[in-house]
Amino acid sequence: MDSQLQDIAEKIIKHASEKKVQYCDVRAEEHFRKSAHIENGEIEFVKTEQHYGVGVRILYNGMWGFCSISSPDTFDGMIEILENTIKSVTHYSKNKKNSVNLAPVPASKARIDFPVHEKPTIDEMLEIAQDCDRAIWEYSDIIRSSVSPAYEITSKYFVNSEGSSILQNYTDVVFHMAATTHGRGITQSVDITEGGRGGIERILEDDAVYHSARIIADKASSLPYTKPVKEEKTTIVMRPNFASLLVHEILGHPSEADRVLGNEMAWAGGAWWSGKIGEKIGSEHLNVFDDPTIKNSLGWYYFDDEGVKAEKTTLVKNGILENHMQSRETAEIFNTAPTGNMRATNYNFMPLIRMACTCIEAGDYDIDEIIKDVKDGYLVSNMKVPSIDMMRYNWSISCQYAEKIKDGNITDLHRDVIVSGTAPEFFNSIDACSFDFLVSPITNCGKGDPMQPLVMGNGSPTIRGKATIKSVL
Repeated sequence: MDSQLQDIAEKIIKHASEKKVQYCDVRAEEHFRKSAHIENGEIEFVKTEQHYGVGVRILYNGMWGFCSISSPDTFDGMIEILENTIKSVTHYSKNKKNSVNLAPVPASKARIDFPVHEKPTIDEMLEIAQDCDRAIWEYSDIIRSSVSPAYEITSKYFVNSEGSSILQNYTDVVFHMAATTHGRGITQSVDITEGGRGGIERILEDDAVYHSARIIADKASSLPYTKPVKEEKTTIVMRPNFASLLVHEILGHPSEADRVLGNEMAWAGGAWWSGKIGEKIGSEHLNVFDDPTIKNSLGWYYFDDEGVKAEKTTLVKNGILENHMQSRETAEIFNTAPTGNMRATNYNFMPLIRMACTCIEAGDYDIDEIIKDVKDGYLVSNMKVPSIDMMRYNWSISCQYAEKIKDGNITDLHRDVIVSGTAPEFFNSIDACSFDFLVSPITNCGKGDPMQPLVMGNGSPTIRGKATIKSVL
């Protein structure tokens, strides 16, 4: 990071402290992103995005104030903006009914350079993307392919009035691929996202990206010749690449303490388990955690955007709701400790409570054992589209394909499948979790108003439970 930007951040803290504010923190950030899109073998575009700036939070008389500045040149040019922000929060705090208080955390000083074993370049990523595109077209009935490679280099410096100064430098590499086929008058698509925090090794390890290109093309080619399923409540075995979206929607989001408090109700809903900490909400096989320390995931970091040290947080233990993801503000309300989950898309936004890498914990079952014990049911794979009610209670998630399980054997492939249920009923029906475990990269989680898209990870083993399955054509 440019030392001048760090110097500006530190001068902001000094200026705010001289104005006797209750608390102040600054995030100085630099972002560099390269992306491209290949469709049907042709490079549609190559795009470069670069920006830098600072975001400033000020707490005065129990009320937040915020301002952000893009491309600042000197501290002197920002004084007027800071003064106006301080005046504004000072004025409006007089009529505030509820005061913000922050749970105490120790000051931290650190510099973390996340490992990048093979530095990404757009030329090499385009070459890999074109190889993946060619692999997709080797399969029958393909009518469209798309491959979108991208990498982003981020440098983030956090400093606050309590003495913290933390610099984190990291790189994210992501590939999104889709294959579309047409046969018998039916069009089907299968897609997948690969990647993580690190260099090109995040997509090339074990030839993951090439393997995924062939998998989506193969499944897409088969789907037009398959049948939909009949509607029934039955045993559902969820692959990790499907269960990760379920984790995201009905375990992760309702575990964000601001939703539990109802602060997100007007935009993105609340949580049906509000007030139920210490109560049973699932079977003994359900163990859920959020962990920013899972290396190589898109949710990997060492300190959040409040300077709180990242650590694993147990959310559900043996079916008992134990905790929520907490900010310093909500931790004070819940009389607990902050969990290190405050993050913002970039310096232009106030941080919100966000998932880092929320997961269902692995169990002790073998996948084949889980399937073998199913007399009649379905194996569902690959997340698609969620539909969740405001309280994250009723849920419906489509999958890209499902396979019939009959007498412990996988038989027919099916298309246009939706799985649905209610959160407590499904959680209590879980009777097996495998010891395999997969973290999926999530690149487009949205929260807040204005909307903040953010990357993260969601993970799961293969899980088995009861839900309703049907096809919508």
